[in-house]
Amino acid sequence: MPPRHWSRWWAALPSWCSRLASLARASSPSRCWAASAAYALGEFRRWPVGLEREPVEAKAFYATIAVATLLGAALALSPISPIDALFWSAVVNGVLAAPIMALLMLMVANPKIMGEFMITGPLRIIGWAATGVMLLAALTLGAMSLV
Repeated sequence: MPPRHWSRWWAALPSWCSRLASLARASSPSRCWAASAAYALGEFRRWPVGLEREPVEAKAFYATIAVATLLGAALALSPISPIDALFWSAVVNGVLAAPIMALLMLMVANPKIMGEFMITGPLRIIGWAATGVMLLAALTLGAMSLV
């Protein structure tokens, strides 16, 4: 029979297990997002990147992963609702999609940038149509939020 003072620990154990599971669940995708952010930032800044490299070779890359993982864990422990965060990130992505698509369409149609691989004809029409649909969706979202 365990000592009497252990009963408080046993009573608190499910709560602590739930918290640890929640933290593990939240930090698991954040590690993937952290590595993705580190690759994007590292390639943009022309740092040595890659998980196959030793940390000594790619200090900034691994530091970015560490900082992003810590931010993800802090967000998991914060009072911010994950569902609200997911909703607002989708809204931001939807609003930013149309301008980014328009810039990409201008880039892929530019022979100075794409050379012989620039898009023409049906692909160009489909690309601009998709960009228009995204713009219409963003404008509709804005109009509906004002009503």
